[in-house]
Amino acid sequence: MSLQERTELRSDDARKGVGAAVRLEGVRKSYGDVAAVDGVDLEIREGEFFTLLGPSGSGKTTTLRLIAGFERPDAGLIELGGRDVSSLPPYARDVNTVFQDYALFPHMTVAQNVAYGLRVKGVGRRERDTRVEEVLRRMRLPGLGKRKPVQLSGGQRQRVALARALVNRPEVLLLDEPLGALDLKLRQEMQLFLKSLQQDLGITFVYVTHDQDEALTMSDRLAVFNHGRIEQLGAPAEVYERPQSAFVAGFVGTSNEIERDGKHYAVRPEKIHLKDAGSTPGTGMHSEPGRIRDVVYAGMVTRFVVELDRGGELQVVQQNLETSSAEALDTGGRAVLLEWRPEHQLEIDNPGDTEGEI
Repeated sequence: MSLQERTELRSDDARKGVGAAVRLEGVRKSYGDVAAVDGVDLEIREGEFFTLLGPSGSGKTTTLRLIAGFERPDAGLIELGGRDVSSLPPYARDVNTVFQDYALFPHMTVAQNVAYGLRVKGVGRRERDTRVEEVLRRMRLPGLGKRKPVQLSGGQRQRVALARALVNRPEVLLLDEPLGALDLKLRQEMQLFLKSLQQDLGITFVYVTHDQDEALTMSDRLAVFNHGRIEQLGAPAEVYERPQSAFVAGFVGTSNEIERDGKHYAVRPEKIHLKDAGSTPGTGMHSEPGRIRDVVYAGMVTRFVVELDRGGELQVVQQNLETSSAEALDTGGRAVLLEWRPEHQLEIDNPGDTEGEI
């Protein structure tokens, strides 16, 4: 069976919910009086690109370290491939971890860095060389085996770190904010590379980030962490389009919070349309008159802050399909009518924690 056929089978199994690569049940981890991970239940499917998303201190990195074995849980169960590994050290788990700082040995060549884990496991020289050459080619690093890490770019060093982890052929690859040290353009390129690599290999990636765009771009599913707990779990589109709490609405993208009839709703800025003041609202649309207070031209889009006539403000984002920067900036101070469709106004729990609150 070819690699593509195996990958397709594993992807089909993952979609059907067959096989859990990682399972956490009631996992807790405290440092003194602080509960870093507070009763997390989580199942990550085989062949899935799964992201742990949240702000600093939310528990996402501690959860990854618990899966890796760098930390031991105070309570709960951790399984890899159906096997209880809660008390096993990192080297006894079929996982490898890639860190933000690469953690490459500066005195070794690229090839020596990649081969290090194989050498520790006692893999023979000929097989080592073959596997190193193969993984470097897959990482788009052919011919760089004799260089030292200092001779490489940031993106190349990150791919060497990936190669070193993948050469051991782990069942699960753990990635702890691996792109955080890269500039924006390179980070975006690496996001696409990582997603393509994961799909090609068909192994499970568990990815930690605080970057919502990264999570939305690469993930099959993601878990949003807050104060050591999972606030919401689902596919990126589901989490973004249907946030279940004010925290998720505000953290995964920007959201406006609106109160009507004693209930609280979230509306995404891109779902709100700007119309000229005095325009007739569309049939069935929610509408609010106001005045543009601030305008930020950001190339592809323009961001508006609109003060509402009844008090409060809303953020609005529009694509600059035919609008120049001068035209966008000239709208400051203009009276407008905002409107949005009822289905884009989502009721949320725990109000008061979103951006753009009115």
